[in-house]
Amino acid sequence: MSMTDWLITNAELVNEGRRFHADLRVRDGRIEQIGGGLAARGGERVFDAGGRWLLPGMVDDQVHFREPGLTHKADIASESRACVAGGITSFMEMPNTKPPATDRAALEAKYARAAEVSRANYGFYLGATNDNLAEIRALDPKAAPGLKVFMGASTGNMLVDDPATLDAIFRDCPVPIITHCEDTPMITANEEAAKARWGDDIPIAQHPLIRSREACIKSTRLAISLARKHGTRLHVLHISTADECALFEPGPVAGKRITAETCVHFLHFCDADYARLGTLIKCNPAVKTAHDREVITRALAEGRLDVLATDHAPHLATEKSNQYPRAPSGLPLVQYALQCALERVFDGALTLERVVEAAMHAPATLFDVKQRGFLREGFHADLVLVDPQKPHTVTAEEVLSKCSWTPFEGYTFRSSIAATWVNGQLAWNDGRLDDGVRGMRLEFAR
Repeated sequence: MSMTDWLITNAELVNEGRRFHADLRVRDGRIEQIGGGLAARGGERVFDAGGRWLLPGMVDDQVHFREPGLTHKADIASESRACVAGGITSFMEMPNTKPPATDRAALEAKYARAAEVSRANYGFYLGATNDNLAEIRALDPKAAPGLKVFMGASTGNMLVDDPATLDAIFRDCPVPIITHCEDTPMITANEEAAKARWGDDIPIAQHPLIRSREACIKSTRLAISLARKHGTRLHVLHISTADECALFEPGPVAGKRITAETCVHFLHFCDADYARLGTLIKCNPAVKTAHDREVITRALAEGRLDVLATDHAPHLATEKSNQYPRAPSGLPLVQYALQCALERVFDGALTLERVVEAAMHAPATLFDVKQRGFLREGFHADLVLVDPQKPHTVTAEEVLSKCSWTPFEGYTFRSSIAATWVNGQLAWNDGRLDDGVRGMRLEFAR
C-alpha cells in the first residue's frame, strides 16, 4: 500500500445532488470504490470520518497568486497551502502577474513553477491583450482552462478595449473565454467626479458607486452580445449586482454556452461592512448592497449563477491601509471560502448539495477538467472532510496566505475543515499541513 491508499469509513458523502452514508476507498491516489461496509485491506490506512460530510475538493476557477513578479504579496507555495487548509484542492490562476501570462512561454513557466511548489492541483489562464491575437489563436486547448479577457481595467495593464480585437477574440478563441466585466470609461468618469469633491479623502463607501452597477451591467451586456454573435463559450466572472443576474438563464450548467460566476464575499459582505472593514474589503467589482447580496444568493440557488469561486487577490496589510485612492483592490479568501459558503447552508439560503454543485461540480464541468470535481470511482481522490458540528473562530495567527490577514478575523464559522486529500495525499488533517504534498497539473478533456 502507498501513502495514497486509504479507506475512509463512516462518512456522509455529498455528490451529484445526493447525500448518503458510505465508505470510500482510495487506491494509488484515485477513488477505487464507494459503498457501504467496505472491509479494510492489509496495510491500508483507515480514516474514520465520524459521520462528517465528505465532499469533492473545491475547484476554484478564479485566484490571483501573484507569482511571478509580485511575490512580496503572495506566491504559489503560500497560497496553495492556504487552499488545502480551506478544502480547495484545485485552482485556476489569473494571468495578470509580472510579466503577464500573455504568451505560451510565460504560461508554461508558471506551470513549471507550480510543479515544484504547489500543494494543490493547478491550471493557468492565458491572458488577452490588444495585440496578442496570434498567441490566442495558436493556444493548445489542452494547455489552459481558458482565456482571461479584462473588459474593464483592474489589477495590471491588460485592458482589452479595441472593438475589432474583442470581436476577433470572441470569434477565434479556441478555449472558453472568461471575462472581467466593468466599463472603464464610466468608472473613470465616476473617479474624476469623486476626486473633484473629496480629493484624496474619498470615503470608502463611494467605492461601489465609483465601480458602479451601471459599469458592470454595460460591460456584461457587451460580453454576452459578442458571445451570442459568435457562438462563443463565455463565462462571466464575479457577478456583483442583482441586475446582472437577470441576464443569465437558470438551470444545469451542462449544455450552456454562456455561464456566470459569483464569489463568496458577495454572499457574505455588503456595503454596510465598509464602515467596519474599510479598504480591507475593497475589491473589483465592488461589494454592493444587501439587496444585491440577497438576489445573488437566490440566483446561485436556482442555477442562474453557475459557479461559486473566490477571486482570491491578496495584498499586504500595509498596502490596504492606504487612503482609498491608493489602497489596492482585492482580498485573501481561499482559506475560508468553503466555510463562508457553508454559512449560507446553515442560514437555509442554499442547500449543501447546491454548494457542492456550484463550487466543485460546475467548474470541473464547464472547464472540461478531467476526472476531478466529483466523488466518482476512477476519479482523482481530491476530497474535503467538513465537520458541521465544530465551530471555528478565525484568528490572524492561523492565516497561511503570505499577506497574513483575513477579513474574517474574529468571525465564528459554524463548520470547520477537518481534512483535505489532494490526489489521495492527506494534505490537511486536524489543523496540520503536510508540506510534502504536491498537486498535479490539471488536464482538460478537449
